[in-house]
Amino acid sequence: MIPPGETIGILGGGQLGRMIALAAANLGYRCHVYAPEADSIAADVCAAFTQGSYDDEAALAAFAAQCAVVTYEFENVAAAPLAAITGHARLHPPAKALEVAQDRVNEKTFVEPLGGRPAPWAQVDSVDDLKAAVARIGAPGILKTRRDGYDGKGQWRIMQPSDVDAIDLPDVPLIYEGFVTFAAEFSVILVRTAAGEVRFWDSAENVHKGGILDRSSVPASAVILAQVDEARTLAGRVADALDYVGVLTLEFFATENGPVFNEMAPRVHNSGHWSIEGALTSQFENHVRAICGLPLGSTALAAKGVVMDNLIGDDAHDWPAILSDSANHLHLYGKAAVRPGRKMGHVTRLVL
Repeated sequence: MIPPGETIGILGGGQLGRMIALAAANLGYRCHVYAPEADSIAADVCAAFTQGSYDDEAALAAFAAQCAVVTYEFENVAAAPLAAITGHARLHPPAKALEVAQDRVNEKTFVEPLGGRPAPWAQVDSVDDLKAAVARIGAPGILKTRRDGYDGKGQWRIMQPSDVDAIDLPDVPLIYEGFVTFAAEFSVILVRTAAGEVRFWDSAENVHKGGILDRSSVPASAVILAQVDEARTLAGRVADALDYVGVLTLEFFATENGPVFNEMAPRVHNSGHWSIEGALTSQFENHVRAICGLPLGSTALAAKGVVMDNLIGDDAHDWPAILSDSANHLHLYGKAAVRPGRKMGHVTRLVL
């Protein structure tokens, strides 16, 4: 058990790191952020900040030497250099989770033996591979980068086979996925301790716009609730197989044939932001509890329901109107520049 007063290291300087740090402060911990960018909204609320590259092993080691435990707020951190951390501090979740989650091919080949059912897919390394994939899987489908893509970035829709000719393939590993006909999208978010205790939050029904999460609401619709148990079983198997510690998220499509696995995120997740006000213990607090070896808090709902809306781009300028409704809980992330498609904050409303 890591007692309050110790320092938690956070790899990544964005809003997830910021919210982890805020939860950690409430439990009496100090936080130290490590990120390559000089401007870090997570560092704004932390006791210390180190600016450094994620592949600078000497800098990572010096950072870890000042921490009791290190965690990360996003999965696009190279796994190999993190070996420099483990000689000085615990690393939760494990680097293996990064290796799986940051490559879509690795991810699918990892979950399939555990019972996960992803959309039909094919590895793509050339135009000929893509043409063969479209011929076998069919169109419509989505061509994606295997690594680094998020919020709709690094993706190309292929509505018919002839669309392949219009795509200038980037010189990076790719994957082609067939479209899934689904009734709704949902996420399974769990927290797991080093001793193997697992707790789940209620699954949120997620609505995306332009590839970016727009709204998460709990309780989810009946079609999702009927498939949550099967999805949770897979999520639990993934967590156990990784010997996972911390919060883990798996996203699913609810289809007429059951839950189809979409992707996993080895971290706290946007679709769980509602838990700050809407659960007895938020995903951020329980992540801190898990990585520090503290007893977990209850994940039960704090109200009959919760709705969380992301504030994307100019939506953040509506803060006066949002605050004029006293039932709204506003979270602005402190980002200096407003850009289209950029997550600037979120607002949560409880259903009492």
